[in-house]
Amino acid sequence: MFISVLDLFKIGIGPSSSHTMGPMVAAKRFLDLLRGSAFEPAGISVSLHGSLAFTGKGHATDRAVILGLGGVTLNDYDADAADVLLTRIETERRVTPEGLPPLAFDPQKDVIFDFDRSIEGHANALEFFARDAEGDVVLRQVYFSVGGGFVLSEAEFTDGTDSDDGPPVPHPFRSAEDMLRMCRESGQSIAELKRANEHTRASRAKVHDGLARIWTEMNDCIDRGLAAEGVLPGGLGVKRRAAALSEGLIADRGRNQPQPHQAMDWLAAYAMAVNEENAAGGRVVTAPTNGAAGVVPAVIRYWLDHVPGSSTAKVPEFLLTAAAIGGLVKHNASISGAECGCQAEVGSAAAMAAAGLCAVLDGTPEQVENAAEIALEHHLGMTCDPVRGLVQVPCIERNGMGAMKAVGAASLALRGDGTHFVPLDAAIETMRQTGRDMSEKYKETSLGGLAVNVPNC
Repeated sequence: MFISVLDLFKIGIGPSSSHTMGPMVAAKRFLDLLRGSAFEPAGISVSLHGSLAFTGKGHATDRAVILGLGGVTLNDYDADAADVLLTRIETERRVTPEGLPPLAFDPQKDVIFDFDRSIEGHANALEFFARDAEGDVVLRQVYFSVGGGFVLSEAEFTDGTDSDDGPPVPHPFRSAEDMLRMCRESGQSIAELKRANEHTRASRAKVHDGLARIWTEMNDCIDRGLAAEGVLPGGLGVKRRAAALSEGLIADRGRNQPQPHQAMDWLAAYAMAVNEENAAGGRVVTAPTNGAAGVVPAVIRYWLDHVPGSSTAKVPEFLLTAAAIGGLVKHNASISGAECGCQAEVGSAAAMAAAGLCAVLDGTPEQVENAAEIALEHHLGMTCDPVRGLVQVPCIERNGMGAMKAVGAASLALRGDGTHFVPLDAAIETMRQTGRDMSEKYKETSLGGLAVNVPNC
């Protein structure tokens, strides 16, 4: 099992990795499939199913699909250019992707939110159709957006395809038990195992530069969020809070009036800053998803700003350790809120952050695994119930609380010797089973929980 740190931490756009980034990737993949076919397409359409239908509007899924069919990719996304392209497509009712003839496409009619029919496999399903000049379907493809911006075709999903294609890695751990055994046998840390695996798939320079860019993007996102004010889009009228929280903390410092738990307040401010940027459709890093993007960077920034002896030189160790844990969760359970609720998003992020923090504070592999387990265990059962389908309430504040749990989990693990009652593998399996048994109302459909019990207008 190998999931690269550079894939788990992807630079993209908000508000959702599964509902925004994934659909844009899926649209690109369908265009690529169409380019390689022998058909003469004249028109194109897409239907959204499951969670993508129920919360797609609030997550900007329709916007992402339209831009993807218009040829926009995550790597070349520009907000201003995207708005111009959307207006043009809506006016002309066609898309003109490179390498294909102009395709009839009316966003009002050809992006279909299908609330009645689910597609077996995953809750986040997109069904693309290409039609000829007579209107007959010449090519159909289903994609599943499985969380974190990862996309699988229906065949790939059925075959169990994942990110494990390529040369063998020296430390092929598929469970936390395997990982700890390999640490003991090799005398290496979790980050060292992960780095050695990465170097079999990418050059040392690519891994080094990729990790540096990930942290730069995370840190810049925190800074943008701490500086931005105003009301978030979507109609709920949710005000940004991170800037005011930051200003208040700086004022307390200037008056030499430190408040109890001030470091925890900064931790929450960092996490909320990221998720406010995400809610506004800004540039974020999946960690492991957009909805949970604030936890890992907030804990790193907290460690750098508030823990004596910290150093940016150890940030790669933090990220590699976190990615090792995130990869185990993704492989053995899920990081998708539509599949397993928010336990799979913020819960996974908290486990990753707790492990990373414990590692850079010189925890043993056993203590690191314990930290991840504590953080995940105490998110078990958490629902994904965004009000009006927007990644705002309770998502933004929930990242702050997830970051606090991560720090607490790391601290508690460091006070022990690494022995503990519940293994991380058991917590991950419990999360998978809980997600399987959880009602669809609580898995990113906005049909239950806070989404129906809080006035949203």
